Amino acid sequence: MAAKHILAIDQGTTSTRAIVFDAAGRPVASAQKELPQIFPKPGWVEHDAEEIWSATVEVCRGALAKAKLDAKALAGIGITNQRETTVVWDRSTGKPIHNAVVWQDRRTADRCEALKRQGHEGEFTAKTGLILDPYFSGTKIAWILDHVAGGRAAAEKGALAAGTIECFLLWRLTGGKVHASDATNASRSLMLDIHTGDWDAGLLKLLGVPAPLLPKVVDCSGELGVATADILGAPVPVLGMAGDQQAATVGQACVKPGMVKATYGTGCFALLNTGSLAVRSHNRLLTTIAYQVGGRRTYALEGSIFIAGAAVQWLRDGLHLIAKSADVEQVAARAKADHGVYMVPAFVGLGAPYWDAGARGALLGLTRDSGPAEIAAATLDSVCFQTRDLVEAMRSDGAQIDELRVDGGMVVNDPLMQRLADTVAVPVERPKVIETTALGAAFLAGLQAGLWPSLEALSQTWALDRAFRPAEDAASRDRRYAGWKDAVRRVRTS
Repeated sequence: MAAKHILAIDQGTTSTRAIVFDAAGRPVASAQKELPQIFPKPGWVEHDAEEIWSATVEVCRGALAKAKLDAKALAGIGITNQRETTVVWDRSTGKPIHNAVVWQDRRTADRCEALKRQGHEGEFTAKTGLILDPYFSGTKIAWILDHVAGGRAAAEKGALAAGTIECFLLWRLTGGKVHASDATNASRSLMLDIHTGDWDAGLLKLLGVPAPLLPKVVDCSGELGVATADILGAPVPVLGMAGDQQAATVGQACVKPGMVKATYGTGCFALLNTGSLAVRSHNRLLTTIAYQVGGRRTYALEGSIFIAGAAVQWLRDGLHLIAKSADVEQVAARAKADHGVYMVPAFVGLGAPYWDAGARGALLGLTRDSGPAEIAAATLDSVCFQTRDLVEAMRSDGAQIDELRVDGGMVVNDPLMQRLADTVAVPVERPKVIETTALGAAFLAGLQAGLWPSLEALSQTWALDRAFRPAEDAASRDRRYAGWKDAVRRVRTS
């Protein structure tokens, strides 16, 4: 029997998941394992890369077992990942020399500021589409080399390898035979010229990253390597890789210029497909590679919000206002109308369009009768306001946004989706399959396996679950948003 299933690995910030999809793009079975976060200092976030690897193997085997399939039923593996999270490892042993430094981590803020003062940000932005911010992986690599004894010397000798999580997983899956990063993840490094698709020697020198560390840059869909038989019981080709937000763009079938999606997980990330044109933002959005297939790059404008679902986790784990994340909807529903409370979730600084690494979170507008309900409602509102920040920036860059496709764990909350539609003033469309990140990885692998003929054909697989249409009057909407802008102004440091 021909292999007609795809195994998608979705290695996220707070969990590792594997989903088996059939040839129609339907999820068959899944397995998931939570991933502990490590916080060595305020603003620092790390993962144990060995835990990531062991969890990946465990959930892949678990998903296959639940699907009652063996590895021979798989046409291929697709990988998607938390993007800028960075690992440096020993080429001879495959062992990381330091914990993975997570995309949220702010430890290299001073280095980024120094490069700005030296007048280099314009060069970085022109070549990479990014701004100088600790969010991206280049400064993380340099930090690891400078803070692990002998790290820099070993790197210059070619004894070490560096990459983002998909790169590390591909290395491990193939038994160290393949050191490659797909174009979307590579475009988040501050080191890739997104116009040529190559690592830039000048930027590497400015960052202090030795070239021998770096992987080969490859398409998002192709013959990327073969997972060894000991992992799943038979060799399985790895046929697709993309960063989580780009994978979600494919999973949402946003394959035409002008289409935009927003993914709500730990953070929130909105991507606007700009086709073959790398649009330079005048509103501090990022220009990035949406996907690269057949050697052809498709670009996007991206707005990155660092804290979305993580704010709800804070209500649960930090303030203990809710027992589980799903309870936030019920608690927030009890909030008084026009409560005037604003929560700015700048726990690790502010992302787009502010890019303020020094900002910190705040609750504003509290009165004596403010309580858990108002704080919960303000937390959910912060997700909506931050999304409007991104939508307004995209519009200022010339985009016409007629609808917003949404996905991720938070979008099952109907009142939140209605609040989002009211806040951004466009219909919010939720698909039937909300695990679009994993689905996008499966699509990219399935393209190479011949299960789908083209990216454009994916549009036929997308199905609407529900559309949420704006119902709030413009005056009320704009009054609430003005309050948010004032709250952000109060926490900004730059």
